[in-house]
Amino acid sequence: MAIQETGVSYYGISHVEHARRDFQEMIDHNCTAVLLALSEFDIDFWRRSIVEVVEAGKEMGLTVYLDTWGIGKWFGGEPPSLFLTNNPGNRQVSALSGEPIPAACFNSPAFREYFFELCERLARDVQADGFFWDEPHYALPKGYASITGGAGDDWSCRCPYCRRDFEQRYGYEMPRQLTMEVKRFRQDRALDILECAAGKIRAIRPKTKIICCVHATLGTYYVTENRGYDDWDKVARSDACDVFSTTILSYQLPRSFFKSITERTVETARRHGVGSQRWMMGYYQEPENLDEVSDIAQLYADLGVESLFAWTYRGGHGTVLAAPRALELWDAVGKAYGKVLGR
Repeated sequence: MAIQETGVSYYGISHVEHARRDFQEMIDHNCTAVLLALSEFDIDFWRRSIVEVVEAGKEMGLTVYLDTWGIGKWFGGEPPSLFLTNNPGNRQVSALSGEPIPAACFNSPAFREYFFELCERLARDVQADGFFWDEPHYALPKGYASITGGAGDDWSCRCPYCRRDFEQRYGYEMPRQLTMEVKRFRQDRALDILECAAGKIRAIRPKTKIICCVHATLGTYYVTENRGYDDWDKVARSDACDVFSTTILSYQLPRSFFKSITERTVETARRHGVGSQRWMMGYYQEPENLDEVSDIAQLYADLGVESLFAWTYRGGHGTVLAAPRALELWDAVGKAYGKVLGR
């Protein structure tokens, strides 16, 4: 079987004595790794606890990753952004309406400096095994259609920084239409900040493993989200990616879609000599028959996935995104992990 690592995301970085108890529960649920979801507030306020929690996880035998969760709202995740609160002029901008969008423009010098400093601080102070780029993306302006039809006309970002950089590169003003040159520019800039951050992290901690998780769409005319990371080959061969990962799929989607996304994920990773990772939904939504969790995990294993993670610990129990049978779903995830690990 291909699965070499099983893990779960975790919010509980406040108190190390509580984390130790939770880590043991993860181990009992056949987890070999944990992903710490770190918001901007967490990194600023709980920085001492984060150091201790990571040390505890590693002492207990878990591989520990740091998730840049919701930072700038450029990464995926529910937490608000301190950067956006303090820097309202550094937002992504809708191409057609010119309206600011509640997500940081990662081409702005202010955000790049902020993000790089954050990554360097974590690399210096925290003995984690790796970083996880959590669904980085250009924001989608309101009214954007994707899964339900063709791509909408509006896009981001056309802020002054992006317009300036585009004109310097191509010699003409950035158009409002999503031309091939604009798509290429957006993809290049979307990877540039991750590559720069990866370089700064590795300069401090050379053996850091970096996982890049992109949205799991088909990337075709009919189903695309134009997030800036839609060219999977470009992402997987970049310096920002040691493990190529694709996001959670709804249990309501047909299994053929699970198979197609997973095959493409593994093939892309292998083509560029990096690891492969898939995610399972362990919150909010659940299959009617919880045995399907094990079936999906086995499908991933059979297709060659190397790392398998679920979001989130205990099925999101106690949160607004808890699965209807959160603790039962968590047990189903643990059972599935045991099966694919051959335990």
